[in-house]
Order: sequence, then structure tokens, then C-alpha cells
Amino acid sequence: MARIAVDVMGTDQGPAEIVAGAVLAAEAGHDVVLVGREEVVEPDLNAIGADLPVVHAPEVVEMHDHPAKAVRDKPDSSVLTAARLVASHGADALVSAGSTGAAIAAASIVIGRIKGVLRPAIATPIPRPGKPVLLLDAGANLEVRPVHLLQFGVMGAQLAEIVYGIERPRVGLLNIGAERAKGRDVERSAFELLEEAPVNFVGNLEGGDIIGEVADVFVTDGFTGNVALKTIEAAAGLVARLIGRAFERLPEEVLPHIAAPMNEIREVIDPARYGGAHLVGTSASVVICHGSSSRRAIFNAIRLATEGVKGGLIERLEHGLVRS
Repeated sequence: MARIAVDVMGTDQGPAEIVAGAVLAAEAGHDVVLVGREEVVEPDLNAIGADLPVVHAPEVVEMHDHPAKAVRDKPDSSVLTAARLVASHGADALVSAGSTGAAIAAASIVIGRIKGVLRPAIATPIPRPGKPVLLLDAGANLEVRPVHLLQFGVMGAQLAEIVYGIERPRVGLLNIGAERAKGRDVERSAFELLEEAPVNFVGNLEGGDIIGEVADVFVTDGFTGNVALKTIEAAAGLVARLIGRAFERLPEEVLPHIAAPMNEIREVIDPARYGGAHLVGTSASVVICHGSSSRRAIFNAIRLATEGVKGGLIERLEHGLVRS
């Protein structure tokens, strides 16, 4: 069984919510080890009557800390301790809802990259009816070269197939127009590389296509991807609020008739449905969660990491990169 190391510290919601999500995962049959300050984690476990293994890590990387400096200055932080646990094979995967930058740095430095990978990338699942669409990079690499986008496309396609069960996933290059000559030099050169890659490349696609049905994987630089992701998240939040306000204005006798379809909409757009995003390119499965992740999101992030390990994600990525 895959053992998942969960970084408990440094989140917006606080350790108790992360612990609660990990307990839910353990109750569902997942093998979980918590990493953080024992004096904080143990009382949270006792409060809900749970017993999970805890690895003590006395230091915490806070959200305001500079990621690279924190990795240097806080060697006994929870995220670095969890990464070392994975690197030493004490765990098979890492889940963190703390500082994204610190998690990326810890994974890249301590766990290491897959041979041949130039840059790990955050592959974020965007909710839509049925299977999600993957957007990468969603923030790890603000500036990229064409070969990075090529690798993102190959790794994203493998991830879509292995973890999300999408057969022959369609890969699109995020651009400002569909024509071949659109975009900057980096996009035009990446287009040519992706055309020759062992992926189902469908060409240039625009931002409005991300939540459509024309592709399963969208490739872009981390700056553009993060802006697109935050915009989509804000739009989803607006839709959820509008649904809530609409419910408040409806007569009570109408509510039972529309509750099911409205809840279905909420479920589709709820980011907690997937829990987190794989950091593809590292030599072990790493899932990065939002800092405000709920216990349901943490539960699903642990499930996501487990599926990556059980599905042989790292080995498949290695094979796919060799072919490209």
C-alpha cells in the first residue's frame, strides 16, 4: 500500500483541518503519516479520537517566508522533513497545503527530478462535467523555453491518462489565437516541437477553450497559467454565490424540486473535488494543495497521490519523456 507523507503545518486553515482530512483518508483505507510539530498535531488527533503516526518537525515554513530562503534556513521544517521521508523511501508520496514555493523547492532539491526533466510543473485539474481538464504549468515556472512546454505537454498527457483515466488525451497550447503563427517566439517554437511529439496535439487554443470540450491538457508558462487558474477559480466562486443567493429568494415549496440539479452544479465546480495538483517531473508523487484546503480537499489530495503511486505515474512519465 502506498504511504503518503502529509505536511501538516503552514496552511491558511491551520493544522487541525489538515489532520481531520488525513484521518478521513486513513478511515477510508489510505496509509498516512503526518509530519509537523508533535505538540500541535497530537492534540488535534486526540480531539477527534484518532491515532496516526506522526513524524516530528519542529520548524514551519510560513506563507510569508521566501521559499528558497526558508528551505535553506529551516532544514527541520515540516515540508523538508516530509520530502526527506519520501526521498529515503519512508513514504511513497508527499501532500502539502503549505507554501507552494517551499513545497516545489523541497521536492526538487530533496526528492529530485525524473531523469531528463528540465523543470517540474504544477498540473492543476480544472473542474468540468465528466473528466477534468489539466492546466500546466499553473505557477512553478514563470518563464519557460519551448522545450519546457514540450515536456509539460508530454507529462500532462501521461498524467491525464494514468490518474484521470482519459484515453488518448488531447493536448493544446494556450495562445492568443488558433492560427499556427500566433503568439510569442516561445509559443511558435513550442508548436513545432509538440507537433512532432508522441502526444495527441490539437494545436493552439485560447483561454475560453479551457473549460470547454476541445482539449484535455492545456500547456503554458507558469505566469499565464496561474493567472488563468485564479480567474477560473474566481468565476467558479461567483457562480456558487449566485446559486446560493438564488436559493434564498425561492419559495420553500420549490426548493426540493431543484436541490438535486443545483447541488450537482456545485459539485462540478468545487475545487475540493480533486483536492490538489500533481507536481509532475519529480521522482516521486507530489501533490500540492491550496493553502485554504478543507478536510475534504485534503482527503481527495491523499487519494490523488495514492492513485499516482499505484498507477505507476513516475515510471510512465519516465517512459514518455524518453519517447519524446
